[in-house]
Order: sequence, then C-alpha cells, then structure tokens
Amino acid sequence: MYKSLSMVTLLVALLAGGCKKDDYKLNTNMQPVDKLTAPLNNKFTKLQPATSASVLFEWDQARAEDGSLVLYEVAFDKEDGDFSNPIARVPSDGGGVQNKLNLSHKDLNSIAGKTGIPALGTGKIKWTVLASKGFNVQPAKEARSIEVERPNGFAEIPVDVFLTGDATEAGADLAQAKKLKSVTAGVFEIYTSLKDGKYKFTDRNSGTPNVFSLDGGLIREGGESTHAGGTKVYRLRLDFNNAAVTVTEITGIGLWFAPNDQIMHELSYAGNGTWSFTDKVITFRQESWGRDERYKFRLSVKNAGTDGFEWFGSSNADNNRPTSATPLSFWELRPIPNSDRWNYCYKFMTEVDTRPCDVHVYFRADRAYTHEVIVK
Repeated sequence: MYKSLSMVTLLVALLAGGCKKDDYKLNTNMQPVDKLTAPLNNKFTKLQPATSASVLFEWDQARAEDGSLVLYEVAFDKEDGDFSNPIARVPSDGGGVQNKLNLSHKDLNSIAGKTGIPALGTGKIKWTVLASKGFNVQPAKEARSIEVERPNGFAEIPVDVFLTGDATEAGADLAQAKKLKSVTAGVFEIYTSLKDGKYKFTDRNSGTPNVFSLDGGLIREGGESTHAGGTKVYRLRLDFNNAAVTVTEITGIGLWFAPNDQIMHELSYAGNGTWSFTDKVITFRQESWGRDERYKFRLSVKNAGTDGFEWFGSSNADNNRPTSATPLSFWELRPIPNSDRWNYCYKFMTEVDTRPCDVHVYFRADRAYTHEVIVK
C-alpha cells in the first residue's frame, strides 16, 4: 500500500512539473561578420572548370550573444546587385559552420554564367557573407568583388543531349528526337545521317528545352543549324566543356580480314547508328598451322575535307575463338591504333567458317558500341 501511494504521489508531482510554463527563450541576437578577408577585393581569376582548382573565400567570425553556433552562407550577385535577390547562396565549409568556403572553379563558372558573363568574357561577381542564428540572418558589414575570366565552354553542362529537326532521321517531332551518347564528362556524340534541312540540339525531348546549334566548330546557345549537300552519315561530337564540335563524315565501314590484309566485306548504313551486311560468306584462311579467322573494322572518314581511316577492334591485343558461353563484352568496339594488321583483332566463332552470315555494327546511344555476327 505504501509503495503504491508513493508511486501515485511521484506521478502527480511529475505531471504538475510538466504543466509549468517554460520560461526558456531562444536568444538569436548576434553581431554580423565585420570583415571579409579573402580573396582580396577585385582579385582576378582565370577559371579552369575542367581542373580541380578552387577559390578560397574567408571572413571574420560572427558573434552570437549567447556564445552559441552561427551558420554562414556566401551570397553572390551581379556587380551592381544589392543581394536582395542573390544569384546564388552557398553554405560555407563544414555544412555552414566554418568561416571559409572552398568553391571550385566549376561552380564559380556556373555562377559567373548566371550573372551574365559570357563564355570567353571577363566580368565581376559581387559577394558577401550571410550569418544566421535561427531566423535572424545578418549580412556582413562589407561586400567585395571577384573578377573572373570564363573559358570557352558552358557554365551549365546538360545532363542529356538530343538531336531533332527536319534534317534528322527522326524528323522535327521533339518527342522522337535522337539521344546522343555521353562518352565522357560534358562530351556527347551521335552516329547518324543528315539530309538537307534544319537541325538543332536540345537538353530534353519534351516541354520547352534549352536549344543549341552549331556555328562552324563551336556550339552556340539557341538557333538552328542547316545541312546542305545531300544525305550523308556523320559522327557529331559535342564538347560542352569548351563549346567545341567535331563533325566527322563516315564514308564507309568495312570488315577488315587480317589474314588477307584487306577488306573482306563492306557494310552499308542502315539508319539509327547501324551498319550491316547480310548473307555474305565468310571463309577463314588456311595456314600451315590451321584456319585463321582474325578481323577488325576500318572506318573511312573525312574530317574538314581530308580523307582518312579509323580502326575499331577488341580491347584485347589477342583473343581466343569465342563460343556460345563468351560474354557479350567480347564483341564491344574500341578505337584502336593501326599498329599492324594482327593486334586487337576479334576472332570468329568456329561455326562461321564457309557459311553465309549477317554482320551488324552498332554505334548507338542506347547500348555499348558493339557488333554481332549471325550465322545463317
């Protein structure tokens, strides 16, 4: 009985204590950042976003009245801006805790582009520090500028790139636009044909996308490009890191049979980045040691009016004959040096010898560049 009463008394006391008014008040008072320390005002920086370079921003600490934590953001604006609607706000290092910010050239290039500084242009970006405690946000007592020179590239590199227009294989319906393959960071390419007409590139295939066009060897925002001279097959490679484009005409692809040191069969362009031949007999060469079956592919290309060759083959310098158990990666196409006729060759399966075959070469965005051999 005594224990039960004691527990009830304790519970009542706890409940009574829990009902007392909480007199604690959050103190958000603070002194803002007094001085910005780095970089020096109007310091010039030539941006190199393709590198790991960065710019260090530093400032004096803000002081909270109760000695507690203050958070920081660096605010960026146009040269004549007043930070009422800054171009960007970036938390400081340490999740906003430290009184410094290491900002990459890539991110600073993006901010520069948003302020209106063009590619290859020079301009100033205004910056200051916002210190916050709770809902109390205080700008630093001063602002500075940093002068930057932007490279010849895009501040915002698209995630995806599509090709559309009446000169393209898919026509002008944006929903049917051909997607380019992302080959490295900021670089996209497509193997396709163009006929006479207009074409352009977009960053998506729906809604109102951003549009890009080609101007000589450069990528430009907006506009359309014109193709003339009849239907031709190209590799279009767009590098948004430096706003450059390389247009390579593909005038032919041949299956190079190494034992004979010559093209065995030519492949014809079938559309959608695919070259093929069908019902062609493939016969290995008889050597003293056995039947030789090594092959690779030779592309005939034209760059700026100059004819040349490119070679595609295996990732391995030498291979064994494939079987039905060989992984599909065996047939993937890699650019290879033309060091000699034997290196980086594929080998046909045994069943190919003296049989009619179909061979398809795929330079498509929706799969690894590869090829297949079908025995009839």
